[in-house]
Amino acid sequence: MKKELTEQDIDRIIEMGWEDRTPFDAIKLQFGLKEQEVIDIMRSNMKLNSFKLWRKRVQGRKTKHAKKRIEDVDRFKCSRQRSISNNKVSKR
Repeated sequence: MKKELTEQDIDRIIEMGWEDRTPFDAIKLQFGLKEQEVIDIMRSNMKLNSFKLWRKRVQGRKTKHAKKRIEDVDRFKCSRQRSISNNKVSKR
């Protein structure tokens, strides 16, 4: 049984989904969600045009799929990772 996602969890999942260097595997590791579940969350929580733009951008993108990445890329932290703790984005 999966835990219920909070609004903050959903916000972070969407943010990670938008990040080009964050693979779906990182989202699965942190939240236990498969790629299709992330896509479903993105679809249901974004404006239709934003979702379509995102899907067009990430389909086939090597950085979003760890198995397709080049070997020298072994991280998935974004530039703001220091300001994030416990899956929550600190106030900006």
